[in-house]
Amino acid sequence: MEKSSGMMYAPKGKVSPVCGKGEFPIGVVGMAHGHIYGMCNGLEEAGAEVKLVYDPDPARVENFLKAFPGARAARTEAEVLEDPAIRLVAGAAVPDARGELGLRVMDHGKDYFTDKPPFTTLEQIDAAREKAAVTGRKYAVYYSERIHNEAAVFAEKLVADGAVGRVVQVIGTGPHRISIPQRPDWFFDKKRYGGIIVDLGCHQIEQFLFYSGARDAAVLHSKTANYKFKQYPHFEDFGDATLLADNGAVCYLRVDWLTPDGLGAWGDGRTFILGTEGYIEMRKYIDVARSKDGDQVFLVDHQGERNFFVTGQVGFPYFGRLVRDCLDRTDKAFSQELFFRATELAVIAQLQAVRIE
Repeated sequence: MEKSSGMMYAPKGKVSPVCGKGEFPIGVVGMAHGHIYGMCNGLEEAGAEVKLVYDPDPARVENFLKAFPGARAARTEAEVLEDPAIRLVAGAAVPDARGELGLRVMDHGKDYFTDKPPFTTLEQIDAAREKAAVTGRKYAVYYSERIHNEAAVFAEKLVADGAVGRVVQVIGTGPHRISIPQRPDWFFDKKRYGGIIVDLGCHQIEQFLFYSGARDAAVLHSKTANYKFKQYPHFEDFGDATLLADNGAVCYLRVDWLTPDGLGAWGDGRTFILGTEGYIEMRKYIDVARSKDGDQVFLVDHQGERNFFVTGQVGFPYFGRLVRDCLDRTDKAFSQELFFRATELAVIAQLQAVRIE
């Protein structure tokens, strides 16, 4: 698993199928971002089978088929969308194209699983909300920092078990290494990627809503800047925001593209959950200067201090739940409105942000 570059970070877990062979064939449309590998890893481990793959770049398709040899290349997007056997379409298109792709997928009677950010504008979110309601199809999002990280999954159980009492604050940091040679032109165009709070901050807002149990929140303040990469005038390398949830919980998030080359992972992503009876810290991808291993969870409560190393211990249950939800038409993997609202709040924070010059 590649840890030096977030763009090619594709976790692998245990194979734990929740359906029979051939019961859940899926298609892939759009491979502009390497997250598509992690998305499909998780789905295949849960029993899905990648069958049809389309991207306008043949080289991307060729590379993808090396990792998923059971799939075959489609000649057009329509070939994937119109195949009656395909149950779900996964995609990692350029961010500003993900919303429109989702509408086309749902119009063809299929569920949709997209990389984050799932939208770049409020208009796209409104359209997806309406389409999901009319069609009854799912618009799932790869919020990988929670659903594809074992520290985050373990923290979910701790919070649910009341380990820290009522959650009153979540602090999320999402630093990333920029790895410029790997980045396509759209990566530096704000209109295409949505801005740094949309692109990276949606992760942190989704975690805030999820861990705090909030249904909604308001953006109190946000800021963005381009401190370092002045050669890309439409790029942002720093963003932060403060939010207040409808249940009284508060959030501070910071995201950036300033990770130095000396770090042994693509980013030192951390989440802090403060409760009335204790607190949790997650060191997701690395334990700086102590261990290259991530998945470190620290719990402090009235009984003492504990450190849990959870790699290989809890797995990634989101993918199995998503497969079963698509088959059974249930809603156990995620809250559709929470997934929409997380990115909606990120877009609002982006639009309201004070620009630091």
